[in-house]
Amino acid sequence: YPTPVEEIQERQEDIELDFLLEDLPKIVSSMRTGTDRIYNIVLSLRNFSRLDEADMKAVDIHEGIESTLLILQHRLQDYAGQARIEIIKDYGNLPLVQCYASQINQVFMNILDNAIDALANNSQNQRNKIIIRTELVSCQLSAVHSVLIQIADNGIGMSEEVTKRIFDPFFTTKPVGKGTGLGLSISYQIVVDKHGGFLQCVSTVGEGTTFSIEIPVSQSTVSDSSTAILPDTSSIDSSSLGRSPLVSIVP
Repeated sequence: YPTPVEEIQERQEDIELDFLLEDLPKIVSSMRTGTDRIYNIVLSLRNFSRLDEADMKAVDIHEGIESTLLILQHRLQDYAGQARIEIIKDYGNLPLVQCYASQINQVFMNILDNAIDALANNSQNQRNKIIIRTELVSCQLSAVHSVLIQIADNGIGMSEEVTKRIFDPFFTTKPVGKGTGLGLSISYQIVVDKHGGFLQCVSTVGEGTTFSIEIPVSQSTVSDSSTAILPDTSSIDSSSLGRSPLVSIVP
């Protein structure tokens, strides 16, 4: 209909048809992008909670970390005046780990959330970073194989006195009304009591904090072996934050 009548032409001008024709594909594209993001968030929430997997099962640790990061994505970007946080991933080749997935994901959430809070209070003139490393380790005294997950930030760090109490129930360094002091205490119980693993914190004022989580690959070996030894992380310092990452993502 190349030559519409005058009435149709007037109606085209009233509804700004040319603008609609140009803008509609952009709207549809934005809707698709939004739908994809909602789908990914819902999928991540499902993977994070794993309500259909209440029993201990073999799971992909990296999948749990990725789901947690996606849920926290809004806090990694420019947020309430806070500078963007760079996530650096150095993932090893891990086997499936027998664990309570939703509980381990909660540990990741608690530790990453604390790292983000530490970087929010970081007044140092540097790029905010959180480094996540994973590797398969073995104990020299037994045949137990474990996965080691280290979550490090280059925030303000903590004193030795604070670090010693970091897993105590109701202990918090956050302002009144902001923290319950239970997150890390619960995380310790999940890793140590529920999974026979280890949870350790190493921190230096002005340099940052590293949490090391070690979980046995198979829970059947925990009761049959002697106590495993957590790899020594006391040598971790701020220089480790400069290690070349395998994957670097800036939200």
